[in-house]
Amino acid sequence: MSSAAELRTGETAAPARECTYAQALFEATCQEMERDPSVFVMGLGVDDPRGIHGTTLGLAGRFGADRCFDTPLAEDAMTGVAVGAALAGMRPVHVHERVDFLLLCMNQLVNVAAKARYTWAGAVQVPMTVRAAVGRSWGQGPQHSQALHAFFAHVPGLKVAVPATPHDAKGCLAAAIRDDDPVIVMESRMLYRVSGVVPEAPYAVPFGRARVLAPGDDVTIVGVSHMALESLRARERLAAAGVSAEVIDPVTLTPLDVGTLAASAARTGRLLVVDNGWVGCGLGAEIVASVVEALQDGGAPRVARMGFAPSPCPTTRPLEDLFYPSAAGIAARAFALVTGEARAFPRAEEAGHEVAAFRGPF
Repeated sequence: MSSAAELRTGETAAPARECTYAQALFEATCQEMERDPSVFVMGLGVDDPRGIHGTTLGLAGRFGADRCFDTPLAEDAMTGVAVGAALAGMRPVHVHERVDFLLLCMNQLVNVAAKARYTWAGAVQVPMTVRAAVGRSWGQGPQHSQALHAFFAHVPGLKVAVPATPHDAKGCLAAAIRDDDPVIVMESRMLYRVSGVVPEAPYAVPFGRARVLAPGDDVTIVGVSHMALESLRARERLAAAGVSAEVIDPVTLTPLDVGTLAASAARTGRLLVVDNGWVGCGLGAEIVASVVEALQDGGAPRVARMGFAPSPCPTTRPLEDLFYPSAAGIAARAFALVTGEARAFPRAEEAGHEVAAFRGPF
């Protein structure tokens, strides 16, 4: 990803410096813990030698065991601890190695954290951040590869961020920690080792502002989370076929920047949404509906959606390759949307270092 694309909105003007997505998350955490003593980190494995893919590595030694500590395998109870701490004025960052286990916290997140400000007429706030890793790492299977962001984006009172670049990973996490409402930050495991431009100084990325990663004229491709990266790869294939694609990363799902998405779709006349989750009742449908509603009086675009295949995630690599959208598949769908013709694009082994060999649950 180009540095120009990552800094397009101009939140910062520091000299270019590259680091990985995981390093960006670590840096944001350190800077926020240094800035605000009420910030602490908790979660299963946050203080172990691997430190959640390096994102929490060394925090316990740097800030002490009272500000970075391991938790029992009791997601519901520990989420209650985080909610209580937030109500008491602290700013907890609760880290989950996999988003799948947020299902065990649904009562605390949906019925308590999300509703507290409303229930108590604004007298209380719940400034907690929940970090959760989404799918794919080869061999994770049906219970460790789900992407459940649509569940949480459906709930008023919860903000959901899905940053796709290291720049936005750092900025979104900082913004989440500073926010007075509960924020869920979804992180694709496929992004942890992706590098990009990240200023060293602290900064926050505003929620509700999409990022145009690459300009184009013929079709708008909205890629959610890791699908933004696959959409950029698809754009290269489309360019070789004479199709100009604009790729947009929504960055946050709630709030969603409908204005930027609608303006692009109105100009190109075509909208393809590639979700990092299942298509049915997913974020793709919400984005399409929001854009069509915004443009219904001025010519709505032709639309299409892509996402996970409608099944639990398979374990074997060949079936995984069919389950997840690929750059080749995205290019083919966008090409058909623009030209009305079917065309196959060659599939290449592009994931490389992004797909780590499965070596057990951690």
